[in-house]
Amino acid sequence: MTDAERLALVDELMARYNSQDAAGYAALMTDDAVEAVYRGAVLRDGNVGVRDGLAAMFAEFPQNRAVVHAAFAVGDKVVLHEEVFRSDITPPFAVISIYSFVGDKVDRVEFVR
Repeated sequence: MTDAERLALVDELMARYNSQDAAGYAALMTDDAVEAVYRGAVLRDGNVGVRDGLAAMFAEFPQNRAVVHAAFAVGDKVVLHEEVFRSDITPPFAVISIYSFVGDKVDRVEFVR
């Protein structure tokens, strides 16, 4: 994949995240995809784990959304600076997310918070 293709894929992933489309989000990930804390605990394991975990989070936080402030292609990774809003009444939090790829899908996302 080119830098532009990786950036476009992550842009589509974020669009699906912000529309709370857990199944659509997971469809852009490999079967063995992982979402994890940077250099730490796995949050969601496998494509089904990502889908189900996001569905549960969206049910808990129906106003959840992320604003991407910057996106960079760095080597074979994409790095985002995001601001995540759980609701209109709680303060947002900043996240750096690092996306790794296998073929034309996301294989791993690591969150720095």
